[in-house]
Amino acid sequence: MPNSSSDCDFAVIGAGIAGASVAAELAASGRVVLIEQESQPGYHTTGRSAAVYAPIYGPQPIRALTRASLDFFQNPPQGFTDQDLLKPIAAAFVAREDQKNSLDAMQHELVDASTVTRIDAEDLQARLPLLREGYAIGALWDHGTSEIDVAALHQGYLRRFKASGGTLLTRAPVTALGKTGDGWKIQTGSSEVTARVVINAAGAWVDEVGRLAGAERIGLVPKRRSALMIAAPQGCDVHGLPLVVDVDEQFYLKPDAGKLLVSPANEDPEPPCDVQPDEMDIAICVDRIERAFEISVRRIENSWAGLRSFVADKCPVVGFSRQVDGFYWLAGQGGYGIQSAPALAQLAAAEVMGLEIPGHIQAENLKPDSIRPGRKGIGA
Repeated sequence: MPNSSSDCDFAVIGAGIAGASVAAELAASGRVVLIEQESQPGYHTTGRSAAVYAPIYGPQPIRALTRASLDFFQNPPQGFTDQDLLKPIAAAFVAREDQKNSLDAMQHELVDASTVTRIDAEDLQARLPLLREGYAIGALWDHGTSEIDVAALHQGYLRRFKASGGTLLTRAPVTALGKTGDGWKIQTGSSEVTARVVINAAGAWVDEVGRLAGAERIGLVPKRRSALMIAAPQGCDVHGLPLVVDVDEQFYLKPDAGKLLVSPANEDPEPPCDVQPDEMDIAICVDRIERAFEISVRRIENSWAGLRSFVADKCPVVGFSRQVDGFYWLAGQGGYGIQSAPALAQLAAAEVMGLEIPGHIQAENLKPDSIRPGRKGIGA
């Protein structure tokens, strides 16, 4: 039997960036309980992000939500944080000769992006001398990308949530979830929470939470992505380096505190878990980085992995369940959950409170049907 109970208007399951942000938005308008299975918020994917704001990155709904998040990143609420959330960084999406069609397709898709320029091999080599000569035929160069201070963003939302009277429960895995006459009863083992509305922001575990609630399956697949920290070559000024991404996303390289953060950009299916890097991921990453750059990896200083959770079309799943009343999905953000979090939280909070999607999100031409849980092509 539970040893404590809480009554609230909104119960948010999962205290990563998705859950923390929507809980903060809702806490100003009602009683909110934020439920986290781990000992601290953001233990899994949020705490393992590559921390990039790239409005040209991801499927169309993500790009729209990312653009709609820019004002929040640049002008957060007073007291949210005492440091800048964004730090500009150039980005180069590079292509080999055999990837020319991919580069052409990306350029065509981003034809209206004013921050993007196509550059040839000679220009790319001049801007990125770390690249092996002859490796690439060119790149799309973007000056609209930034690094995100993920910790400041996440902690800012948690502070805002608590300042508005929200309640955070940690070490509280959801074990049962059932309908009551006018809402939900949520059992976490040591606590019982009753709420009018449940917001499912449980990351890799969202389909498990949905099953407990009797909601539809969205077919979410958590996918492992590994990353490594390596030393920069002697004499290399990493502060002048751009983020470098293979146009087919076979690797990326990012300057990070005087070192280089690199990844094979893998997406390997995994069950929901505390995921760890695979030895093969590390070997593939080293091979791809050494082929593309004038880098010889002598030692791996650190390695880790995170779960990027996708449904079939790689777009988020946001909206009320069509199967059970009062159950709201906030899931499937893939690898784009940090950069789109402010707009996703504002959208979700508005809908949960029965309001229209905010105008600044509508202005970015987001098509709501492209993110709904009942859309064609997702689910089981």
